[in-house]
Amino acid sequence: MPDPHDPRAVPERRERNVLGGELEVCGTDPMTGFFRDGCCSTGPEDLGSHTICAVVSAEFLAHQRSIGNDLSTPMPDYHFPGLVPGDRWCVTARNWARAFADGAAAGVVLAATNERVLDLVPLEALQAHAVDVPDDLGGLEA
Repeated sequence: MPDPHDPRAVPERRERNVLGGELEVCGTDPMTGFFRDGCCSTGPEDLGSHTICAVVSAEFLAHQRSIGNDLSTPMPDYHFPGLVPGDRWCVTARNWARAFADGAAAGVVLAATNERVLDLVPLEALQAHAVDVPDDLGGLEA
Protein backbone atom coordinates (compact mmCIF):
# COMPACT_ATOMS: atom_id res chain seq x y z
CA MET A 1 0.00 0.00 0.00
CA PRO A 2 1.42 3.45 -0.89
CA ASP A 3 2.45 5.78 1.92
CA PRO A 4 -0.34 8.44 2.15
CA HIS A 5 2.25 10.97 3.37
CA ASP A 6 4.32 10.56 0.19
CA PRO A 7 3.03 13.26 -2.22
CA ARG A 8 4.10 11.12 -5.18
CA ALA A 9 1.69 8.40 -4.05
CA VAL A 10 -1.34 10.68 -3.81
CA PRO A 11 -3.47 11.30 -6.90
CA GLU A 12 -3.96 14.92 -7.93
CA ARG A 13 -6.85 16.52 -6.07
CA ARG A 14 -9.21 19.24 -7.19
CA GLU A 15 -10.35 20.44 -3.81
CA ARG A 16 -11.98 23.81 -3.14
CA ASN A 17 -11.18 26.49 -0.60
CA VAL A 18 -13.62 28.20 1.76
CA LEU A 19 -14.06 31.02 -0.77
CA GLY A 20 -15.24 28.58 -3.46
CA GLY A 21 -12.06 28.72 -5.54
CA GLU A 22 -9.43 26.10 -6.19
CA LEU A 23 -7.49 25.18 -3.04
CA GLU A 24 -4.17 27.03 -3.08
CA VAL A 25 -0.84 25.93 -1.63
CA CYS A 26 -0.52 26.64 2.09
CA GLY A 27 3.22 26.23 2.59
CA THR A 28 6.29 24.37 1.41
CA ASP A 29 8.93 25.65 3.84
CA PRO A 30 8.31 23.72 5.96
CA MET A 31 6.34 21.30 3.79
CA THR A 32 2.85 21.07 5.25
CA GLY A 33 -0.37 19.19 4.71
CA PHE A 34 -1.59 15.79 5.81
CA PHE A 35 -0.18 14.43 2.55
CA ARG A 36 2.95 16.65 2.82
CA ASP A 37 2.13 18.16 -0.56
CA GLY A 38 2.02 21.78 0.64
CA CYS A 39 -1.80 21.90 0.58
CA CYS A 40 -4.49 21.44 3.21
CA SER A 41 -5.93 18.57 1.20
CA THR A 42 -7.92 15.96 3.06
CA GLY A 43 -9.45 12.56 2.63
CA PRO A 44 -10.94 9.69 4.62
CA GLU A 45 -7.55 8.78 6.11
CA ASP A 46 -7.11 12.33 7.51
CA LEU A 47 -8.97 11.69 10.75
CA GLY A 48 -7.81 15.00 12.26
CA SER A 49 -9.07 17.11 9.33
CA HIS A 50 -5.85 19.08 8.68
CA THR A 51 -7.81 21.61 6.66
CA ILE A 52 -7.00 25.10 8.02
CA CYS A 53 -4.02 26.94 6.57
CA ALA A 54 -2.81 28.80 9.63
CA VAL A 55 -0.10 31.41 9.97
CA VAL A 56 1.10 30.43 13.41
CA SER A 57 1.89 32.96 16.13
CA ALA A 58 3.79 32.54 19.38
CA GLU A 59 0.46 32.68 21.22
CA PHE A 60 -1.06 29.95 19.05
CA LEU A 61 2.01 27.72 19.41
CA ALA A 62 1.96 28.16 23.19
CA HIS A 63 -1.76 27.33 23.24
CA GLN A 64 -1.23 24.21 21.16
CA ARG A 65 1.56 23.07 23.48
CA SER A 66 -0.76 23.63 26.47
CA ILE A 67 -3.35 21.25 24.98
CA GLY A 68 -0.79 18.57 24.18
CA ASN A 69 -0.11 19.47 20.54
CA ASP A 70 3.53 20.59 20.52
CA LEU A 71 4.14 22.15 17.11
CA SER A 72 7.37 23.92 18.13
CA THR A 73 9.68 21.03 18.97
CA PRO A 74 11.52 19.49 15.99
CA MET A 75 10.85 15.79 15.42
CA PRO A 76 13.54 14.62 12.96
CA ASP A 77 12.16 11.06 12.86
CA TYR A 78 9.03 12.51 11.21
CA HIS A 79 10.91 15.08 9.10
CA PHE A 80 9.28 17.81 11.18
CA PRO A 81 11.49 20.88 11.78
CA GLY A 82 9.26 22.47 14.44
CA LEU A 83 7.33 25.63 13.71
CA VAL A 84 8.20 29.23 14.48
CA PRO A 85 5.90 32.26 14.43
CA GLY A 86 5.07 33.21 10.86
CA ASP A 87 5.20 29.67 9.47
CA ARG A 88 2.21 28.44 7.49
CA TRP A 89 0.89 25.05 8.58
CA CYS A 90 -2.21 22.96 7.91
CA VAL A 91 -3.70 22.59 11.37
CA THR A 92 -6.59 20.43 12.45
CA ALA A 93 -10.00 22.00 12.48
CA ARG A 94 -10.65 20.85 16.04
CA ASN A 95 -7.42 22.31 17.48
CA TRP A 96 -7.86 25.61 15.64
CA ALA A 97 -11.46 25.82 16.88
CA ARG A 98 -10.27 25.16 20.41
CA ALA A 99 -7.69 27.95 20.12
CA PHE A 100 -10.41 30.21 18.69
CA ALA A 101 -12.68 29.49 21.66
CA ASP A 102 -9.77 30.19 24.03
CA GLY A 103 -8.87 33.49 22.31
CA ALA A 104 -5.61 32.22 20.80
CA ALA A 105 -6.56 31.48 17.17
CA ALA A 106 -3.90 31.68 14.49
CA GLY A 107 -4.32 33.74 11.34
CA VAL A 108 -6.03 31.93 8.46
CA VAL A 109 -5.13 31.95 4.76
CA LEU A 110 -8.63 31.55 3.35
CA ALA A 111 -7.56 30.72 -0.20
CA ALA A 112 -5.49 27.79 1.14
CA THR A 113 -8.07 26.59 3.70
CA ASN A 114 -10.06 23.57 2.58
CA GLU A 115 -13.84 23.97 2.31
CA ARG A 116 -14.25 20.72 4.27
CA VAL A 117 -13.39 22.69 7.42
CA LEU A 118 -16.83 24.27 7.18
CA ASP A 119 -18.23 20.98 8.52
CA LEU A 120 -16.63 21.90 11.87
CA VAL A 121 -15.81 25.63 11.90
CA PRO A 122 -18.12 28.48 10.80
CA LEU A 123 -16.89 30.63 7.92
CA GLU A 124 -17.39 33.74 10.06
CA ALA A 125 -14.80 32.50 12.59
CA LEU A 126 -12.28 31.91 9.81
CA GLN A 127 -13.02 35.29 8.22
CA ALA A 128 -12.46 37.03 11.57
CA HIS A 129 -8.87 35.74 11.50
CA ALA A 130 -8.20 36.05 7.75
CA VAL A 131 -4.70 37.20 6.86
CA ASP A 132 -5.12 37.08 3.09
CA VAL A 133 -7.31 39.35 1.01
CA PRO A 134 -8.71 37.78 -2.15
CA ASP A 135 -9.14 39.76 -5.38
CA ASP A 136 -12.93 39.25 -5.19
CA LEU A 137 -14.10 40.50 -1.80
CA GLY A 138 -17.62 39.20 -2.45
CA GLY A 139 -16.58 35.82 -1.04
CA LEU A 140 -15.90 37.43 2.35
CA GLU A 141 -19.47 38.57 2.90
CA ALA A 142 -21.68 36.43 5.12
